[in-house]
Amino acid sequence: MSRRFPGYDVLAKRHTPSWNEKTRQVIDQRLASPREPRFLDAEEWQTLCAICDRIVPQPTDRPPVPLAAMIDDKLYVDRRDGYRDFRLPPQREAWRKGLAGVDAEARRRHSAGFAALSASEQDALLLAVQQGEMIGNWDGMPPAIFFAKRLLFDIATAYYTHPTAWNEIGFGGPASPRGYVRMGFDRRDPWEAAEAAPGGEQQARRENARIG
Repeated sequence: MSRRFPGYDVLAKRHTPSWNEKTRQVIDQRLASPREPRFLDAEEWQTLCAICDRIVPQPTDRPPVPLAAMIDDKLYVDRRDGYRDFRLPPQREAWRKGLAGVDAEARRRHSAGFAALSASEQDALLLAVQQGEMIGNWDGMPPAIFFAKRLLFDIATAYYTHPTAWNEIGFGGPASPRGYVRMGFDRRDPWEAAEAAPGGEQQARRENARIG
């Protein structure tokens, strides 16, 4: 449950004028994404799960956003962004090279795969990837570019396309067909989430319980 937007559940908008049928279909597909890998092999999957846990540590008081599964699904269907950095290969190839590179670096430094490292060791290794402090490029792919343009981008994008993350930031999803009216600073429409001011958690919870 979001502390900033207590009592708010974006899925309560499902059968209201906030969402049309196309929005419902897209969100249903997103929520129904398979939780097991279909593109990555077992070792790649373990490495990706561990990376996601370090890039976006998630609260333990709610079900986690299935980041690794969402990225694997994107790779499985080969859903591309419509552009890519010229220094990177296509996304499937980039992810395979990147995961192999991270795991190889972990074994070189610690004699163990990335998923088996401690949290601090994983963080240090990812920082080295971000800063390009690797031994050479990964089969011609610059590690720092992979980190910035593929790894970080895909994980953060996946997280904020999931309704669980929308609850945390008070986002109502695509406002179609309803739209937004009050566009001024610090103003919100009645169907937008109420953010809790210090000491105002109960008031925000009551307002959010009425949103639809």
